[in-house]
Amino acid sequence: MNSTNVKPITLGVVGAGAMGRGIVQLFAQAGHRVRCFDAAPGAAPKAVEFALGMIGRGVEKGRLTAGSFSAIRENVLACPQMADLADCDVVIEAIVEDLEVKRQLFCALEAVVADTAVLASNTSSLTVADIAAACRHPARVAGLHFFNPVPLMKVAEVIAALRTSPATVDTLCHLVSSAGHRAVVTADQPGFLVNHAGRGLYTEGLRILEEQVASPADVDEVLREGVGFRMGPFELLDLTGLDVSSKVMASIYEQFQHEPRFRPSSLVAPRVAAGLFGRKTGEGWYAYDGDTRRAPPSRPVPPLPTGLTVWIDPGASGHDGLAALLAGAGAALGQDAAHADLCVVQPWGGDASHTAAALGLDATRVVAVDPLVPLALRRTLMLTALTSTTVRDAAWALLAADGVPVSIINDSPGFIAQRVLATIVNIAAQIAQRGIASVADIEDAVKLGLGYPHGPLAWGDRIGGARILQILQGMQAETGDPRYRPSPWLVRRVALGVSLLTPEAARA
Repeated sequence: MNSTNVKPITLGVVGAGAMGRGIVQLFAQAGHRVRCFDAAPGAAPKAVEFALGMIGRGVEKGRLTAGSFSAIRENVLACPQMADLADCDVVIEAIVEDLEVKRQLFCALEAVVADTAVLASNTSSLTVADIAAACRHPARVAGLHFFNPVPLMKVAEVIAALRTSPATVDTLCHLVSSAGHRAVVTADQPGFLVNHAGRGLYTEGLRILEEQVASPADVDEVLREGVGFRMGPFELLDLTGLDVSSKVMASIYEQFQHEPRFRPSSLVAPRVAAGLFGRKTGEGWYAYDGDTRRAPPSRPVPPLPTGLTVWIDPGASGHDGLAALLAGAGAALGQDAAHADLCVVQPWGGDASHTAAALGLDATRVVAVDPLVPLALRRTLMLTALTSTTVRDAAWALLAADGVPVSIINDSPGFIAQRVLATIVNIAAQIAQRGIASVADIEDAVKLGLGYPHGPLAWGDRIGGARILQILQGMQAETGDPRYRPSPWLVRRVALGVSLLTPEAARA
């Protein structure tokens, strides 16, 4: 609820859909005077009724007194006409994502409100400068992008267009903070901050599938159980709807002048054409019964052979942990790779085949285990192009002997977790390099807006900036794809041995 230090303002909300009514609720319960208008007859009263109903639940649960709720109710009005917004200090637009419709609305608002009023658009994809271009006073126009559901998603992007004044940005930041949300300031660039930073999870997940490295379920399970994401990329795509997500991916790629880091996948268009959107169509990357995902079929773990001798690369970063794990499963640890039943390597950014060749190993007896994912959570077993089924099954049985799940994948530079996390960190580093947002805002936006367990640059520090760079360089070298070229922000901080959170000297 509203802090005693917050000075209430009069706020207008245009648009009574899900976002509009969420914005009404957020600022009404923060103690502001809120006016809601929608051109559709009856829509604004319904939105106000809904918002007050949600706030009123606080009385039932003892979080809000009846007197406080009565005061809030008196401060929220449904307006039958736009002219009723005349006394608003700030007006937030939350209507259809159509540039011309928004331009017409902002011109109409300028004829109603005072010249000192701030006008903000909740657009998620349009360039704010395009909206402001039709206004007489573009300095007072900015983006204010909330996420659904507005009261629960504790972050809002304040988008500063090229002609937006610092005072306008400050006003919106204070307004957002007054409601208990975190305001992150971002430049008027494609995807703004949250959608921009979120490209890595989707696009790299799709790239892994394109290369036949792993199934959607494998990718999701490794990232969810082994890394800490709330949902993997394919689960998320099914939740949001591939018809919607495909447009966002294509739009950001186009707006960034075909930047390879954001390249969409050729796997998407055929699935959209086939109507495989996800949960809402009953099938996407997974099949559904209502909202319940059908579990993909799983293969039983093969029996554990006896008398296995295992060689582990002495240079493996997780050598001791692997040695203890395999010895505990009954394997003998050998010192001679030439006479071992199977050989285990742990590349960073490389694949199993190249690692076997570089070490002079028999590729039919080589498997790789991801050193990034903690062995206690989930184990990723990667095969060379020649790994025999006997060796595969033996390694699988050994790694699964204590009950921890194992994902088996084909050869890939960087496994699943390495590829996805390095891509996420690299995109965040480039956002910082371009000055699209501050380091602090990047970190908070990703944690609050995307629900990642860590901010991306801090996550890079946890893994190690040098490791992230090694993964990216390995993937770029093996694939030749400029998608993986490291950001200068990352390269310079690794060279100096400092945190990826270190701001540019001129901006500090």
